[in-house]
Amino acid sequence: MPGPQTIIRYSQAFKRKVVEEIESGKYRIGEVRRIYDIRGAETVNRWLEQLGRGHLLNKVIRVEMKDEKDKLKELERQKRELESALAQAHLKILSLETMIDIAEDQLGIKIKKKSDKPVSKK
Repeated sequence: MPGPQTIIRYSQAFKRKVVEEIESGKYRIGEVRRIYDIRGAETVNRWLEQLGRGHLLNKVIRVEMKDEKDKLKELERQKRELESALAQAHLKILSLETMIDIAEDQLGIKIKKKSDKPVSKK
């Protein structure tokens, strides 16, 4: 039994043997981990990815309706447009506030009121 500071390195030949045993159906992943005392939870999966045919690994398959992808693209396009419009509105507000500040300085008058009351949220 290896100690807590022991690092285990497996040879390529050993890895290929384990992958072959799994792919041939002789053992399942959990069985080879137990038989060969392979401790890393993802070690054998990594070997299957690197050395195997990949057909035994979990795959994510997305099933969607025909128009679902089009709807998603349209929503993403609308989101980009709204974000752009919001950014333009912020720039417009900033430029108008700057123009008012300049006008107040040059004319020596107050154009905008400074209110102590918080803006009501309706």
